Amino acid sequence: MAGPIKNALGQPIGAPVSGVFPRPAPPYTPMTGRFCAVVPLDINRHAPGLFRAFSQDTSGHNYTYLPYGPFKAERDFIAWARENCADADPMFHTVLDADETPVGMASYLRVEPAAGAVEVGHIHFSPLLQRRPQSTEAMFLMMQRVFDELGYRRYEWKCDALNAPSRRAAERLGFTFEGIFRQATHYKGRNRDTAWYSIIDSEWPRIRDAFQAWLAPENFDGTGQQRQPLMARSVN
Repeated sequence: MAGPIKNALGQPIGAPVSGVFPRPAPPYTPMTGRFCAVVPLDINRHAPGLFRAFSQDTSGHNYTYLPYGPFKAERDFIAWARENCADADPMFHTVLDADETPVGMASYLRVEPAAGAVEVGHIHFSPLLQRRPQSTEAMFLMMQRVFDELGYRRYEWKCDALNAPSRRAAERLGFTFEGIFRQATHYKGRNRDTAWYSIIDSEWPRIRDAFQAWLAPENFDGTGQQRQPLMARSVN
């Protein structure tokens, strides 16, 4: 293995970075796949359907690790969306099923065009979306935009370190665990240690190949069940 690059003073330095910076900001335009579409959140069109989808979670289980909710009434959810989801960062998106039913949300946030880095967050997949091909494809579409369309260098995933389902999802989707920031923030009156994950541009080609193989029609049987699991993290 080659040693680190050194400058004229003999000091180790980072590898050279090519390309033009800042990179473009994510456009607020639809991303369409075979199973679903990820589209800019339209509060008037999507919020009532999102509230109905999220209400399928009758226990409020999905809101435990979100800093807001659960919402008892549609008007409360719409009021929250109007106050928090109309800016460019976070840039909220709605996941639409094949019949254009709103079934989930996700956003780009902490967008840093100068560094070529962006985070995916506010991921809230209703029971209508969980454990279905649409949920995996939605995450792939958002990654694909960041790396293939915008040329970013880094894609981040952060979650409460106690949120085991989110951590498993990050690893399944190909993210690498980077560590835990202790007492990074607090919400709902309790501490949050934050687990950090990332995908970088050099890893993206193999991860993209794994997603494309998993999403291929031949990977699903006549009932829509996967034949082979997604191996984004373990493919070398």
